[in-house]
Amino acid sequence: MAQHYLVCGTEDCKRNCQFYCNPCHQRLCETCRDEHQKSPDTKEHEVVTYKQRKPQLPEEKCNLHPNRNVEILCKECNVPLCAKCIFMKEHTGHQLDDLEEKYAEKVAFCRSEISKIQDYYLSTSQGLKKEIREDVMEIKKTMDNIRNSIKAEAESLKELVDRVTSDKLEQANKIEETLLKTLNLQEKTYEDYTEYLEKLLKEFHRYKSITNFRVLFSEDFDKLKIQSIPETTQLVLPVFTAGQFYKDDVSKLLGSVNFPNIKPDNRRIKPMENASTQLKLPGKQMRRDAEKSDMKQTLSLSSSVTKVREYKVPGVDSVCHISLGKSGRLWASDKSGNLVHADLEGNQLQKIQTSGEDEGYHTVTQDGDLIYTDRKNKVINRITQDNTITEFIKTGDWEPISIHSSHINGDILVGMIKDGEVKVTRYNKTGKEIQNIQRDNKGRELYRYPYYITENINGDICTSDFIKYAVVVVNKSGQHRFSYTGQGSEFYPCGICTDLLGHIIVCNSFFGNSTLDIIDQDGQFLSQLLPQQEISPCCVCVDVESHLHVGQFYFNTKTVTVYKYLL
Repeated sequence: MAQHYLVCGTEDCKRNCQFYCNPCHQRLCETCRDEHQKSPDTKEHEVVTYKQRKPQLPEEKCNLHPNRNVEILCKECNVPLCAKCIFMKEHTGHQLDDLEEKYAEKVAFCRSEISKIQDYYLSTSQGLKKEIREDVMEIKKTMDNIRNSIKAEAESLKELVDRVTSDKLEQANKIEETLLKTLNLQEKTYEDYTEYLEKLLKEFHRYKSITNFRVLFSEDFDKLKIQSIPETTQLVLPVFTAGQFYKDDVSKLLGSVNFPNIKPDNRRIKPMENASTQLKLPGKQMRRDAEKSDMKQTLSLSSSVTKVREYKVPGVDSVCHISLGKSGRLWASDKSGNLVHADLEGNQLQKIQTSGEDEGYHTVTQDGDLIYTDRKNKVINRITQDNTITEFIKTGDWEPISIHSSHINGDILVGMIKDGEVKVTRYNKTGKEIQNIQRDNKGRELYRYPYYITENINGDICTSDFIKYAVVVVNKSGQHRFSYTGQGSEFYPCGICTDLLGHIIVCNSFFGNSTLDIIDQDGQFLSQLLPQQEISPCCVCVDVESHLHVGQFYFNTKTVTVYKYLL
């Protein structure tokens, strides 16, 4: 098959067309182009390559003058006209354009847009569509991995439950064995006593029947006396205390499926200048391995407290509040407003002067930054890990006293006062106010002075109120749950913290009768962790190893003592 090609438009010329004369609208080969440009009549004509040609205006009759073709554009009215229409009254004084030129511009624009669509937009959108298909496959693969991880977590938990169940059953068997052994010994005691009585009974029968009465007054007869029945202890039977666990607890043990706190990137689109090249978009990197949540070791409250070690905090007169940070570092403050960043070896890393006193006015956030209250200026400041200090939250007319950053969701709890009014305010991690807690459901004030504040594992907000002489506990909705007022006549609560078992640990700083009380999450007293007057605890916190760090209020007491209180 012969291939058809565009031929020159000159009469009797059959050569290949390469050029175009825009005024004449004639196709030209190279030879005819040269002759066309030499001719006196056409040498001024615009001759271009055929691809750059201007399109010829299609013939269209004028609506008002059917014998004439439209060839002029009225710019004012935006309507095509013939040569006769320009003399009409409606178009007098209007600007006119060559309709063919304007038509050529429109056609050129269409060609340009067609080229963009074909060379860029179609290929780019098809590439994005391909990427989405790849993402669909990646999502399916990732979700399969997540489902497998969830099942693996559940199997691990089941195995752990089986092991714990086996241990507890073995413990029950040992208890039973011990009790039965004790009862067997008691039974043997009474068997021996019964045997003794039977022998004694025979002796008395023998003496009763004897004919020689003088024997009854002998020394051997006087020794025959009935021994008392042996005493044994009635055993206390063991009881089973059911564990407290809820669906949320199991859900936490099995991890969670969520999105990382990362802003998604827009799909990358190639620039227009590269429209002719093939679109290549790298696939997104997605996490394939879901992190397995660590199973917390089963712990319980010890019957005794063991001192682990001590360390000194430089740059403070005493240790009134401790905030444990990351990498074995801490923040500590005294009643003079000194706030010191130090490590556990006693090296000072940073020191600033604040308006704080002996309250719990600083806390470490989930990000590892420190935030602290400034009562004087009524703001909350943030210290980032590069030691930059910025203003974080303005509290208006309220003086911020105590503060705590939630380990559950990063919310910030702040105890505040203003003209005799007291409240606890919750902010989210960006500093937006989301909750105010001030009164109970009967309209009574919950607080008088929020000295220290913390949060329990169930979301309860625990506040030590020095003026109210109580630890005030409300749930996460702000409803009052209970108030703990100590075990003696004098209870001055100050430092407070909670641990991973939901225990609430509070310092009672009453002079001469200082204690460290521990209660459960329902307010029931469990024990006093430290002997009275061994130290004078002012602040307390629990580290990742469940060790208790205790600071003292007394002047020039820079020592923090670390205790082990859980088994």
